[in-house]
Amino acid sequence: MLKTYRWPLLALLLLLAWDASHLDLWAMHLAGDASGFALREAWATRVLIHEGGRLLSYLAMGFIILVNLWPRLLPALTRRERVWWLVTTLVCLAVISLIKRFSLSSCPWDLVEFGGAARYVSHWMLGVSDGGGGHCFPSGHASAAFAYLAGGWALARAYPRAARSWWLTVLVLGVVYGLGQMLRGAHYPSHTMWTGWICWAVTTVAAHAGPWRLSRGGALA
Repeated sequence: MLKTYRWPLLALLLLLAWDASHLDLWAMHLAGDASGFALREAWATRVLIHEGGRLLSYLAMGFIILVNLWPRLLPALTRRERVWWLVTTLVCLAVISLIKRFSLSSCPWDLVEFGGAARYVSHWMLGVSDGGGGHCFPSGHASAAFAYLAGGWALARAYPRAARSWWLTVLVLGVVYGLGQMLRGAHYPSHTMWTGWICWAVTTVAAHAGPWRLSRGGALA
């Protein structure tokens, strides 16, 4: 069992080390200054990456729903794999949204040093307001990519090459979305990293534990 979770656990340790290093603020000072973030409203970051990424997420969800409604689209998938893919993806999206709802952490563009009114407070300071609007941790936009990691697991048995391509696409898009939001001042790097790790952890647990875990053959129990 420990072998199954060794990589998520190692990633967790590295992520905690990043949080302890306070490199978030250093990274944000590379993208913005007292006048704000120059790329906040740029076409590439706001329209292409932010709005375009959201649209791509809707299309991906539509595809997963279509696979469930019309099994002939991917005939080699079992019913269990199709349903698991949809449910796990929805759970990832819901978990990120729920954490954001109760988070008091504000976005970087809300900080005094970037022209806002909030002060920097670590997202680990639970219950402590930074004086800003809050609800910025973790990155909801990054979940438009990372929440779809389940596709790789669902496709792995019947379509291994497609699974690898799916995973690569999700990872690349997650990094691009995170970078775009950092340049806009919308999220710290750690916000994106935590979204990626949470979605990875949820998907890994769903694939290997509990009543909905995937069997090696993918058959519906």
